[in-house]
Amino acid sequence: MGCCSSASHSSKREWKPLEDRSCTDIPWLLLFILFCVGMGFICGFSIATGAAARLVSGYDSYGNICGQKNVKVDGIVNSGLDLTQKKYVFFLDPCNVDLVHRKIKSIALCVAACPRKELKTLADVQKFAESNGSNLCSYELQASEYTKNSQASKLCPKLPVPESAPIPFFHRCAPVNISCYAKFAEALITFVSDSSVLHRLISGVMTSKEIIMGLCLLSLVLSMILMVIIRYISRVLVWILTILVVLGSLGGTGVLWWLYAKQTKFVNETLTADQLQVAKDNLQALLVYAISATVFTVILFLIMLIMRKRVALTIALFHVAGKVFIHLPLLVFQPFWTFFALILFWSYWIMVLLFLGTTGSPVLNEQGFVEFRVLGPLRYMWWYHMVGLIWISEFILACQQMTVAGAVVTYYFTREKRNLPFTPILASVNRLVCYHLGTVAKGSFIITLVKIPRMILMYIHSQLKGKENACARCMLKACICCLWCLEKCLTYLNQNAYTATAINSTNFCTSAKDAFVILVENALRVAAINTVGDFMLFLGKVLIVCSTGLAGVMLLNYQRDYTVWVLPLIIVCLFAFLVAHCFLSIYEMVVDVLFLCFAIDTKYNDGSPGREFYMDKILMEFVENSRKSMKEAGRGGGAEGRELKPMASGASSS
Repeated sequence: MGCCSSASHSSKREWKPLEDRSCTDIPWLLLFILFCVGMGFICGFSIATGAAARLVSGYDSYGNICGQKNVKVDGIVNSGLDLTQKKYVFFLDPCNVDLVHRKIKSIALCVAACPRKELKTLADVQKFAESNGSNLCSYELQASEYTKNSQASKLCPKLPVPESAPIPFFHRCAPVNISCYAKFAEALITFVSDSSVLHRLISGVMTSKEIIMGLCLLSLVLSMILMVIIRYISRVLVWILTILVVLGSLGGTGVLWWLYAKQTKFVNETLTADQLQVAKDNLQALLVYAISATVFTVILFLIMLIMRKRVALTIALFHVAGKVFIHLPLLVFQPFWTFFALILFWSYWIMVLLFLGTTGSPVLNEQGFVEFRVLGPLRYMWWYHMVGLIWISEFILACQQMTVAGAVVTYYFTREKRNLPFTPILASVNRLVCYHLGTVAKGSFIITLVKIPRMILMYIHSQLKGKENACARCMLKACICCLWCLEKCLTYLNQNAYTATAINSTNFCTSAKDAFVILVENALRVAAINTVGDFMLFLGKVLIVCSTGLAGVMLLNYQRDYTVWVLPLIIVCLFAFLVAHCFLSIYEMVVDVLFLCFAIDTKYNDGSPGREFYMDKILMEFVENSRKSMKEAGRGGGAEGRELKPMASGASSS
């Protein structure tokens, strides 16, 4: 679809930033719209077949929907009941979960009310039924026979019946006591051989939930503060981050070893058996943390020694990126809008997925109970729905990349910054919607094509875990790794293709080829900026994670008598990293867009009248200083010198 339409002219064609706009990759936009129509058909089909009613109101093991009058189904006993007064689904054994098939292995009944207190005997179950008319045993058993019928143990709920409450909007009776959910977690985490360890971990999370929420909020605040620092003190940001990370890593390592020594003394004190076990778990965790922090600190120092000579390049580029955020403050909020859009789509996707779980015709399973299954070609709707999750999610992320690229391109190629549009972000969104949705759809589809086989291989690897031989395991991991690397490379190329489209309004393949040519011509600069720039942003993420984790260690230290630290700290650190990544990825995106604009500027402009540079003065000063230093060092004719040659006249004229 136009991949090679301009192959012979793209290298000769001069770029004309923001001058002409035209629609790009229209066939791909039509294909994406048709795909979304298919997603809508799946949702409509599931609702039309009654899945929505079965999902919201719930249904029993005989196919009856609770809270309404049902139609008799041939061959199925207890179907076609009038359950108008019985609006809640009650499971006879709610904690018996089949994790493989993702369902509760228990008879489900429609009842008038959920038991709000624990029922220990069949007499209590009978009294509950007589008091409010809510029969918790099978339909064919009358309440008066609960304590007399010999089959009551099979037809009545498992004793004791836990206290339960209806789930809002979904009319299911769910146990109130979390011990039932702890059993779910034990079944999910198969690598824990001692269930008491898992119980202590869950207890630690529940006990420390206020601290966990506070630390998550702290990571959000730290990320916002770091973005403010990037805006206003970008010139010294690299040095500040370097010093803070060095001090943070040294301080964190020292504190961990100090806490380990302190915990060692605490273990030697007179403790109860439970306290001693928790203290030993904490001591072992602290030792792992301290050793890991020490190794990380040593590696960090070595990397900084290697990269110290290229810090000046990062400072110049970060300074310009800081100016972009000053002129375009709404860029900071892009992660929020993207996250909000993803949450809305994921909520819709999960809702339709739940609809699909109750879609189809009633059939009897091996136990003689009713299940709803889709027969024929329509059963492949699951796969279509799964592809939709990946493609549309990537489409939303690509829209963010195109929006940021369009806003930064507008900033860079506007000579007088006071002539910028009132809201460059909204102007970029308008160009995206009017002209380039097809390009975004095509780029996101390419990423989807790589993600799907990687996810399939990961699923196969998880299913064959422990069964395949060493050679097959190695080949699977190698394929997964190669697909991951390919996905990262394509993502980086896609982002630069979106920038090229935002500049010159060309289709995806032409933009990708033009951007690739520019990147290859500036290979040394790409390596330097991606290495040093990404590393500095990574240090920012490390700073936020370490600060949040250190605060967590200090706060959780006051609960060492009854809390295992491992799981709360892992939750907090993962959340802190995700928050920092969301914010700093926008900054990383701005730096990449600025670099491509800078490379195009140096290639097609030389500072002469009519071909003046668009770039910021600090970039011209940096390139001129680099050129002079290389001449003084006698390396002016090297590869880097050839890259900087177009800047000579422009730098001198400025």
